[in-house]
Amino acid sequence: MKKENLVAEETIFSKIIRREIPSDIVYQDELVTAFRDISPQAPTHILIIPNILIPTVNDVTAEHEQALGRMITVAAKIAEQEGIAEDGYRLIMNTNRHGGQEVYHIHMHLLGGRPLGPMLAYKGL
Repeated sequence: MKKENLVAEETIFSKIIRREIPSDIVYQDELVTAFRDISPQAPTHILIIPNILIPTVNDVTAEHEQALGRMITVAAKIAEQEGIAEDGYRLIMNTNRHGGQEVYHIHMHLLGGRPLGPMLAYKGL
């Protein structure tokens, strides 16, 4: 992947996209990059990100639809390659502080490789 084709601005993910810092990239094309999470929460934990900087889901516009659609198709492809597609997996996108977002470069978590249980524990309203 040519560095000049990857236009993300400065986040840690931008540096991963441009391969300026070490990471275990499992997929990369002109629209998205996917790499293994450094603190996995499941046997398979991969982050899938657009190569352009979109800080949060709230910042998504119609011009981002191709990259966001690619994130989903790449997730399915990676799940198949990782051998977790048939048993199942979870896709998660966190938005802002209350949603648990830590890096303000939109990203999707692909988790699988074991039963994941309920998504949220009931804590009352």
